[in-house]
Amino acid sequence: MTYDRLVCANCAAPVSEGRCPVCRANRQRLQQEGFFGGLNGLNPTALIALLALLIAAVALLAHQTV
Repeated sequence: MTYDRLVCANCAAPVSEGRCPVCRANRQRLQQEGFFGGLNGLNPTALIALLALLIAAVALLAHQTV
């Protein structure tokens, strides 16, 4: 989920619009933190592919050690 879809509990508006001080503060904080680090630019399909690749690599390593 990206922060532009988050809804503020204070004013019930999207945080990305920054309608109230709480929205603006959270929007600023999320932009500084990067919201999920470096994964914020990946869509769900890319995350699933990355997870499948990780599982395959672990399975391959486990097979080689046996």
